[in-house]
Amino acid sequence: MNTATQLLAPNLWVKNYSDYLYGFALSRINDHQQAMDLVQDTFLAALQKVDGFEGKSTEKTWLTAILKYKIIDVYRKKSAGLRKVEQINEIEQLNFFDSNDGHWNNAHRPADFINSTDPLAEKEFEKIMGQCLKKLPTLWFAVFTLKHVEDELTEKICSGLDITPANFWVVMHRAKLNLRSCLQKNWL
Repeated sequence: MNTATQLLAPNLWVKNYSDYLYGFALSRINDHQQAMDLVQDTFLAALQKVDGFEGKSTEKTWLTAILKYKIIDVYRKKSAGLRKVEQINEIEQLNFFDSNDGHWNNAHRPADFINSTDPLAEKEFEKIMGQCLKKLPTLWFAVFTLKHVEDELTEKICSGLDITPANFWVVMHRAKLNLRSCLQKNWL
């Protein structure tokens, strides 16, 4: 056991970090049971890798990094085999734009969002945004969340989810279109 691993306190992980890790996982997975399972998997993986802890980060940061990789694995597994769903959604979304000039069709033109500094309105918006995110196909949700919640680099997302950069941008574009449409229906 190296000196860095002596800084770890596995017997306190559940008490000190389970709530934080659960909230972290739940905000990215949107499935209570799976979030709990991921936290347990994180603790098990950390116990197996305790000798690999170098002490360059805090215990909490180290556990969170392990959990992030567990979440990416979930995204990767869920995104496998979803290519057909993407093709169907692509056909459906062709209606958003005019085939002649590529601009928005009048029926699908985005409305302006109302800016508000009202905390109650912001809370309501966050609730609706969460509901809209849950409606996204798994791959879209994964790409959007990794990019805009986790602030991951595009290259890292592509390698983690085994998609090409071109596919990444198509998925990101479609996710944003769907989110905007959902928000316009439910927020405005």
